[in-house]
Amino acid sequence: MTKRRPVIVISPEMKTRPGLCTVVALSTTPPSVITPYHCKLIINPPLPYPYSSPFQWLKGDMVYSVSFQRLDFLRVGKDKNGKRIYDIRVLNKADMETVQRCVLSAMGIHN
Repeated sequence: MTKRRPVIVISPEMKTRPGLCTVVALSTTPPSVITPYHCKLIINPPLPYPYSSPFQWLKGDMVYSVSFQRLDFLRVGKDKNGKRIYDIRVLNKADMETVQRCVLSAMGIHN
C-alpha cells in the first residue's frame, strides 16, 4: 500500500498491543480479477472527497498492523467554533461479517 486510502479497523483495542490496530484496505478501483477476498461495499452516504464513490472495494488480502498514529480520520469540515469535524463510522453487523469472510479467505481460512 503506497498511497493514502480509507481502511476498516478490524481489531479490538488490546492491552497487550497498546497503540496498534489491524486494518484492511478499501479502494475505489475494482480489482483486475475479483476473488473471494474482494467485495464491493455500498457506502451510504459516500465517504468525503476524494473517496466519494457510492461504493468501495474491500481488498481482503491487504491487511496490516499499524500504529494508530499512522491513521488519520477523514475530515468533513469545521463546526461554528472552527473545530474539525470528522467522518467516523461503525459498520453494521452484516458488512462486518462480509469483511471478516474476505479477510479469512485471503488467509486461506475457509468455513
